[in-house]
Amino acid sequence: MAINKNHEFEELNGVKCSIVERNASPERVSFLQDLLQVNSYKVIVIPSPAPKVAAAVPKPAITEGSTTVASEVPAPASPAAAEAPQTFTVGVTDVTFNPTNAIFGRLLHTRDGHIVTLAYWRQEQKVSHDEVPYYEEGNKALL
Repeated sequence: MAINKNHEFEELNGVKCSIVERNASPERVSFLQDLLQVNSYKVIVIPSPAPKVAAAVPKPAITEGSTTVASEVPAPASPAAAEAPQTFTVGVTDVTFNPTNAIFGRLLHTRDGHIVTLAYWRQEQKVSHDEVPYYEEGNKALL
């Protein structure tokens, strides 16, 4: 178990892994798997467990005078009827990997060699544009 929510560990398929993302869609899994494998990480993907469904509690019978009226409770929907979308848990075998540190520490690279930005990681941009870190922008004024 992790000390904080930013660096989680779990055993996936019998291998201790650092969790990259939970409840990821198949498209997101494909993106992350490709990106992490380019950066020499061994990726393990397993289906996320199904969400827990609360059991229906029958309502007590109501007594009206000498007549007892049973309250009808609708039958709970079967899990197959209301299937949740298929999601996955993505992990890497390197337990020192932390997604937050990897992105902001500029440790990940795209297939074409650009540094992975937060917008690229979130798939808000199709191409990663290398941004000059804030601490290097100020140094240009001194030159």
